[in-house]
Order: sequence, then structure tokens, then C-alpha cells
Amino acid sequence: MSAVEPRYVEDDAALGELIDVLMTEPIYGLDTEFVAERSYWPRLCLLQLSWPGGVALVDALAVDVTPLHRLLEGPGTMVTHAGGSDLPILERACGARPSVLFDTQVVAGFVGLGLPSLVSLVSSVLGTRLDKGEQLTDWSRRPLSRGARLYAAGDVAHLLELTSELRQRLVAMGREDWATAECEVLRTLPVRDADPDTAWWRIKGSRSLRAEKATIAQAVSAWRERRAQELDRPPRFVLSELIMAGLAARPPRTAADLSDLRGAGSLPKDVTDEVLDAVAVGRRMNASELRVPPKHDDDASLDAAVALLAAWTAQVAVSEKIDPRLLGTRDDVRTLVNGRPSRLAVGWRADMVGERILDLVGGRAVLRLVDGGRRVQLEPSPQHGEAG
Repeated sequence: MSAVEPRYVEDDAALGELIDVLMTEPIYGLDTEFVAERSYWPRLCLLQLSWPGGVALVDALAVDVTPLHRLLEGPGTMVTHAGGSDLPILERACGARPSVLFDTQVVAGFVGLGLPSLVSLVSSVLGTRLDKGEQLTDWSRRPLSRGARLYAAGDVAHLLELTSELRQRLVAMGREDWATAECEVLRTLPVRDADPDTAWWRIKGSRSLRAEKATIAQAVSAWRERRAQELDRPPRFVLSELIMAGLAARPPRTAADLSDLRGAGSLPKDVTDEVLDAVAVGRRMNASELRVPPKHDDDASLDAAVALLAAWTAQVAVSEKIDPRLLGTRDDVRTLVNGRPSRLAVGWRADMVGERILDLVGGRAVLRLVDGGRRVQLEPSPQHGEAG
């Protein structure tokens, strides 16, 4: 399919016709190309779509892509690869997410293939080599070269064939339910927009700020974040990180004070006025309004057990032919051991490792190093029954 010239959609009528075609398909592939260097939110530039009848590229800079919500909300399954970054962009552009999602990277993790790139997955499963020569293309430039179009088409051309192969492997291993549940978690993961009141945590040296300097840093950072959202520009384009660090260290009282800070001498008057207003807000701020970074109340005495359990969890993943990152990270283990909500406590992860980790925490199991310290083994405590 990748050798076929993709259909290029650059007007609203053609998009409507394409959506009508795709609405009749039970499954379709989708990918996005975007740029994020010069805007607050990633700017959708191109949508790639595939179905058994072909591949289409939708120029999102020339076409209103909002009507795609009809397709996303329809009964068809959307196939993507590593779609975690695509879904929020789709939701912002179209106001919808797919009703059913099949992520080939996630599914690959359940059938012993790790969490591979699309290039690696297509090569290992289908024996096809994708050309990645246009990987650094500026997708906001027009016209797109033929090479860029073919590259973009390649990102979706094999998704449906991949889906068929991966589903067969899932069935053979009895893991359809696991993969479906994990794709649903990805599909429904909420978008977490930046909180302006916590933006000051990103200032260099912010953790050492105290009292008035901290409240001023919070107020100015919140102003910068909101201004960046309004302008749809990266926050650093509003005020540079250098200026922010200077403001936190030496909060100005006058325009002259501000212009003395490195990098701030050429700020427009309206920006200078708003920054000084934000500084004044910070000076008046009550200490109770300061949003401080969260402190973890983890039990440090369990660090050794967490390290051993993380190693054991990785061992289980390898033996079960599941990518260790998919089963559980060290942080997942830490939160479970410390009694906080963890994904290891629910579903298939609980069955595979979570319940046995809780056996250890509850004294019903013990950890041992075996094979000369090369493996970790979780065994039932002598005082209790089988731990698994």
C-alpha cells in the first residue's frame, strides 16, 4: 500500500467525501504530524488516514478538520501507533476522541515485541522497511514535497495489516482482554493542561525560594503561562527562562529594576507593566495561597524492598513475554508498597504481580536472592500458605 500515491485532501468538500467513505469501514488507521516549537499547543499540520481502499493525507492547515468528529465518534476502530500524543491533538482539533482504539505499540508489548517504534514493528512483524528519510520535515511548510507525502503515508499504510497480525498473536496468547483494557486506558486518559499556579516549579532554583520570593515567582509564572495560552506561544517567548530566573532572585519594584535584569532590557512597555503588576500581586499574596511542590511521604526504609521488587517485577514481565515498562515501573512498585493508589493493584497487573507484592507487604511472603544473586524470588512465608 505504501507504494501507492496517497490521496491529498486540501478542501472541505473532499474531506466530507473521505469521511463518508471511512464511516462505512469497521477499522481505519490514523496518525498526525504536528509542530510544537512555536506555539503553546501543538499545531496540527497533517492527518494521515488509511483503510482497505487506500491512504489519504488531510492538509489540516488548509481544511477545517472539525467534521472528523463524525468519524471518531462512529463505531469504527481507530488504529494508531504510540497514540498518546495524537489523542489530545485530535481532541483539541476535532472535539472528539475515537470511540474504540487499537494502539499497535501498546499491543506489541503484550505479545513479546516490547514497545517498539513503528519502523521496528513493521520490519519485525511484516518484513517491510519504512523509509524515514523525511523524519525531520517541517510539517507546517507548504507545499509538502512528494517525499514528505510518501513518508507520511507510510506511517499509516501498514497499520491495518499490523493489526491483523497482532490480533492473531493476542488470541494465541489469550491476552485480548488485557490489550483491550490497556488501549481503553490510553483512549480515556484525561488531558492535563498546565496549571498556571504551579508553573513556577519549573523555574531554575525554584525549590530554594522562600517567603515573598516564592509568592512572586508563582504570580509572575502564572501570568506568563496565561499570557502564553492567550497568544498561543511558548511561555519562553513571553519571558525567557533567563528573565524568569532573574525575577525570582531579584524581584523588581520599578521598570528600571526590571530592565537591569539580564535579557529584560528590550521588553515592550505593556509587557513591563504587566510583569510589574504580577510582581505586586505576588508581594500581596498570602502565604497560604502559595502552591508548593508535593512532598512524597514514602517510607524510605522500604527502598531496598522496592528495588528488589522492581527487579522481580521485571523478571516476571520477561518470563511472561510482556514489556517490563508495560507491566510496571519502579514508581508503580513504590506507590503500591507505600500504600498509595497504584495501577499494580487492579486488573491483570494485580493478578500477575500486585497481589503477590501485597503478600510481601503483609508478611505473607518473603524475598530471596537466588542463582548466586542473579535472580529475585518471591516465596511464601513459612508461617503462611503459598504466595505464588
